[in-house]
Amino acid sequence: MNGVLKHSPLGTSADEEPDDNDLLQEVAAGARYALQRLMTRYVRQMLSLAERMTGNAADADDIVQEAFLKVWKMAPEWRIDGEARFSTWLYRVVLNSCLDRRRRGFSPSLEEVAEPADAKPGGYEAALAHQRRDIIVDAMMKLPERQRAVLSLHYFSELSASEIAQVLGVTRSTVESLLVRGKRALRRTLTRAGITGIRDVL
Repeated sequence: MNGVLKHSPLGTSADEEPDDNDLLQEVAAGARYALQRLMTRYVRQMLSLAERMTGNAADADDIVQEAFLKVWKMAPEWRIDGEARFSTWLYRVVLNSCLDRRRRGFSPSLEEVAEPADAKPGGYEAALAHQRRDIIVDAMMKLPERQRAVLSLHYFSELSASEIAQVLGVTRSTVESLLVRGKRALRRTLTRAGITGIRDVL
């Protein structure tokens, strides 16, 4: 892959990263390495969002793969001078796919996908961390969809209120209201589970 990148028409030096629009132009021309670079740039954030929205790592993986397949297909139509940034569009695609999948009832419960504890040294700590992660995912799954989406984008994707508003297609004040209500509801659920602060499980 390095050889391909060296001779790519992106016009960047070895220490200069092409921006998303440059990469999308290359994807539109059929360059798979450009799609791979976009995946490397965004796949972790998208998997994190998808898993917390669906409560299921397998569903999250499928959703993100489908999202990048859409990137490959839509690249020739991408408008560089358009209003939406690529990252905003990608968050929206992943989020909508998560909501569609939840409505169709594809995701199994957390109990069905739970992993056994690791017997190796440190396995207890890892199991505890996994359990705490499951608690917050389970708590978030009980929230209304829009509150869950706002909290996921805020805490796990670290988007600003303005960026979340662009992803969801709502006003910033709506995002802030959803964030307040979502935090309050999540805090109540976590308190009942014996967790006194949201940051305890992040």
